[in-house]
Amino acid sequence: MKRKAMSIIKLLFFLINMVQAGGISLFIYMTTKKICEDDQARVFLGQVDAIPKYPEMIVWSTLLLIALLGCDMLIRETRKEQSGKIIAITLGIDLVCSIVLVWILDFNYNGVILLVFANILVFVNDTKIKYLLIGVATLGYLVADYDLISVSNHLFSVRDYIQYYNETQQQLLFSVYNILGSLNIMIFILYCINIINEQRNTIQEVNEWSRQLQYANDRLKEYNEMTEKMAETRERNRVAREIHDTLGHTLTGVSAGVDACIALVDIDPGQTKKQLEVIAKAVRGGIKDVRSSVSELRADALEHFQLDEAISDMIAEMNSLAGVEVVFHSEVKPFRFSEDEENVVYRIIQEGITNALRHGKATRIQIDARKIDGVLHLTIQDNGCGCKEIKKGFGTKHMKERVAMLGGSIHFSGENGFLIDARIPIRWGEEYD
Repeated sequence: MKRKAMSIIKLLFFLINMVQAGGISLFIYMTTKKICEDDQARVFLGQVDAIPKYPEMIVWSTLLLIALLGCDMLIRETRKEQSGKIIAITLGIDLVCSIVLVWILDFNYNGVILLVFANILVFVNDTKIKYLLIGVATLGYLVADYDLISVSNHLFSVRDYIQYYNETQQQLLFSVYNILGSLNIMIFILYCINIINEQRNTIQEVNEWSRQLQYANDRLKEYNEMTEKMAETRERNRVAREIHDTLGHTLTGVSAGVDACIALVDIDPGQTKKQLEVIAKAVRGGIKDVRSSVSELRADALEHFQLDEAISDMIAEMNSLAGVEVVFHSEVKPFRFSEDEENVVYRIIQEGITNALRHGKATRIQIDARKIDGVLHLTIQDNGCGCKEIKKGFGTKHMKERVAMLGGSIHFSGENGFLIDARIPIRWGEEYD
């Protein structure tokens, strides 16, 4: 609605200037023609200081300049958001046309400069250039005054031509001339008021957007702080999981190995010594794995071996330490996945063996891996004592978290020994198919 009102004011402003400038040139031409037809040229020449040499040329020149101003206005309105260079060119043409128009009319009309002045206010965004052009337009408007210029120059006067007519006609012509001049100034003032209101609304909108942006920025900072805290929490949980899995697995094996040493120490000291050497090796490996777990998510064994090799090495170590029978059977060949997937599979098997020895007192552990409908089915079944009620301990909780990170699921059963059933969606790459 506001834009429509502004467009109407612009159009009225242009039409008033067109009527006044074009009307003056036509009035001069028609009055000159009437003077000649009345055979009053000699008398009229004796009463005025100057007359235009080519009245008809003034009419055509004025109409041409008005047409140029109209074209400039149309170009600016249709392409004002596309090119700043076009705006600058059209404003320059406006300035030149207005100066030439004032000069052609012998400074009898300078209101067209107000039109240029208003366009500068609307379309020029650069502050320095805007002030420069406004200064030029203001100076031009003040200097282009008939009473000021006519002091030192012989100029024809519209008033002289009006006075050629009778008293009644003079009153009518002077009224029209003055009313058009006043209307031009009034519309210019109205135009400026609308520009000020538009800029004020723009400033208010900018302030509102700035306030909303500041609010969004504050919320983003809060979210960033919360994210950092969550990242810290996740990192603490990661380290806790890694230490629990690695250290728990190693200590469980060491505990079983020490129990075996206690049983053998009186019967076979040589075998006991060998068993202690195996325990010492496992402890050193566990310490190294704990250090790696603190700094890296990936298990140390997976850094040096393929997944199936790392699992086989872990099983062999547990068999030698604890005297337990751990069997691993995989229908997935080769048993290789993405890095994060391998880490989850390795940790679940590691935790399953640890729980079977520590809590179930198992002597045999069966591990099976199958691929069904693109999902890795991993089951770990032991022959331990099992449990009627599965408590949510540190190990089972972390197994659930690990599998959930890959979008899978895991279930536990303690009815017949202890069963871990994990379903892990694997991103089966071409190299693994």
